[in-house]
Amino acid sequence: FGRMKPVIVVHGGAGRIFKEREEGSRAGVVRAALQGYGILKQRGSALDAVEEAVRSMEDDPHFNAGYGSVLNEKGEVEMDAIIMDGKNLDSGAVSAVKCIANPIKLARLVMEKTKHMLLTGCGAHLFAQAMGIPDTPGETLITERSRERWKKNLEPDSNPEEFQKDLGTVGAVAIDSEGNVACATSTGGLSNKLMGRVGDTACIGSGGYADNCSGATSTTGHGESIMKVVLARLILYHMEQGMSPEMAADTALDYMKTRVGGLGGVIVVNNSGEWAARFSTKQMSWATVKDDQLHYGIYAGERHTKSVDEALTSESEGF
Repeated sequence: FGRMKPVIVVHGGAGRIFKEREEGSRAGVVRAALQGYGILKQRGSALDAVEEAVRSMEDDPHFNAGYGSVLNEKGEVEMDAIIMDGKNLDSGAVSAVKCIANPIKLARLVMEKTKHMLLTGCGAHLFAQAMGIPDTPGETLITERSRERWKKNLEPDSNPEEFQKDLGTVGAVAIDSEGNVACATSTGGLSNKLMGRVGDTACIGSGGYADNCSGATSTTGHGESIMKVVLARLILYHMEQGMSPEMAADTALDYMKTRVGGLGGVIVVNNSGEWAARFSTKQMSWATVKDDQLHYGIYAGERHTKSVDEALTSESEGF
């Protein structure tokens, strides 16, 4: 009883990962998966594991979340995040937040310390202050690369759509030894987006969904397309109909592509611990740990495998 084998799956965003960023993206998802798995191994909760994995990627400049987020039209960082507990369908989310290092932590507090599920903008900021979360000056979240990209996209002949392919939302799903599932997703959104634009990430059922009855999923890709088909909930619906995680993910991604022309990627774990990482974009960085085996990849069909011990050793030596 209560002896599920824990599993964690993470993604670092679907899209096009530029050659010079591949190593960093791979290392970042591997580090996040190992950190989340460490929590699960010590009988920690799926909720703690996904929050920790996402926090690790928010702090990593290779991903479009937290530090390294892309900039909106005004050159500012505005971030969205969500977390969900499969036990009782509790969820917390924040949208369009600025000056916060780890939106996922704030989302968790919204879930646990308020009667609400989603706080936005100034209200989210006031709540963060009330919770004693230190203000992080907006500039400190901006990397040189995000600023360069923002400038490029401002040029009259630029095509931000070209750059949108390098999306980098981050997410994690897990099942713990008690059989509880959880998901977490965090993003800086679309480069040069309108102020106040909120995509799928903060929306329950689109950016993520977790239900012990079926499983958990976190999504990445073109936010508006994901919202149109409520992608995360759609995948769980397919699993409720008896599909495997992989089949459910492929079916839902395929529907999004044919119905609204949207591309994306998803990670899934079902309530018996089977997992999938699937995408319709060129690439998606992902990593998973199950049975003390780490698997990771970026390209379709790419899958490296290492034992966790081996991975932790090379991790401490800095890849």
